[in-house]
Amino acid sequence: MTTATAPSAAPLTAVDRCDRCGAQAYLRVSLQGGGELLFCAHHAREHGDKLREIATYVHDETDKLADTPTVTTDDEA
Repeated sequence: MTTATAPSAAPLTAVDRCDRCGAQAYLRVSLQGGGELLFCAHHAREHGDKLREIATYVHDETDKLADTPTVTTDDEA
């Protein structure tokens, strides 16, 4: 008997860490054989093409790194 689990589309958080280096993960890869791998943006770029070949689902949040945080000055607060 085999059971399949649905790929997780839940947002990645600061608790999710890269399986290669331990940095914050921005990519979750669900594998064909089951299981998931998490990668930081650096390792996602380095291994991205190969990961997409073996993945059944890829949850990519690397676009979050391009967001510029809003900075307020004391005059605006």
